[in-house]
Amino acid sequence: MVQELVIAVVAAASVCGLYAAAAAKIVKQYERGVVLRLGRLREDVRGPGFTMVIPGVERLRKVNMQIVTMPVPAQDGITRDNVTVRVDAVIYFKVVDAASAVIQVEDYRFAVSQMAQTSLRSIIGKSDLDDLLSNREKLNQGLELMIDSPAVGWGVQIDRVEIKDVSLPETMKRSMARQAEADRERRARVINADAELQASKKLAEAAKEMSTQPAALQLRLLQTVVAVAAEKNSTLVLPFPVELLRFLERAQHSVQQQPMMQPQQPAQPQRSAQPQPQSRPRPQPPSVAPAPAPAPAPVSSPAPAPEPERPPRPKPLARH
Repeated sequence: MVQELVIAVVAAASVCGLYAAAAAKIVKQYERGVVLRLGRLREDVRGPGFTMVIPGVERLRKVNMQIVTMPVPAQDGITRDNVTVRVDAVIYFKVVDAASAVIQVEDYRFAVSQMAQTSLRSIIGKSDLDDLLSNREKLNQGLELMIDSPAVGWGVQIDRVEIKDVSLPETMKRSMARQAEADRERRARVINADAELQASKKLAEAAKEMSTQPAALQLRLLQTVVAVAAEKNSTLVLPFPVELLRFLERAQHSVQQQPMMQPQQPAQPQRSAQPQPQSRPRPQPPSVAPAPAPAPAPVSSPAPAPEPERPPRPKPLARH
């Protein structure tokens, strides 16, 4: 009798232990427990920690409340400007209502994934290629709004959607490379033209300053010679400016005109030779007096020189 009682107690304890093990549940901190009693949803959602359910009557479903990172498979599509592209994305979402995530949708992860793929294809068809490449922030916002609208009723909140990569055909890549090269060449030519314009303005100002002092051009030429000769070159190519030739021509012309501008000086009359006193006059043979050399005529006056006056004959001295 005692043996049967002991067996019954042990059996009851085992049943109680099995019942407690089946009824005891542990909900983690990042989870929430949704209890279904005989298929009906209980209003109270179990929080984190230890909780009990009735085995066979109640069923506990745990829902993860963390942010889920889900990659969206790459989608092929044609943009609005008829370019075939392949776009993939990534979506971040979390459950905010555990009861709705269990009751309203069969599998909220699969539902969000399919909605993200459909919305991504729709965004590709509504956008241009330039928007997919450079204006992704606006497309991300539009994609997030398209996915978040149906997900609100599932108890899911879309936190962020990002377009990861846009794959283009090789022909389109080559075309875009040629376009970028042409654009950069155009900008380079514009920059060079602007530099030439600024340099021409500065050179015009320098030429204006040098025109007031022609010697400045010669000094600048000598500075250029010194700068080139400092590199120890065996051959020196020296440009000869035209302005220097004009400067030398003007200088030579002014030197030629300088005598013409001097005033004409009057011719000075020659002084008559005075006879020297002689003690006794001596007879001299008759001779013809040589004519004096004519005075040189000035360059500026074409008139003939005046004839020189003949000296008077000397008078004999009286004897005392």
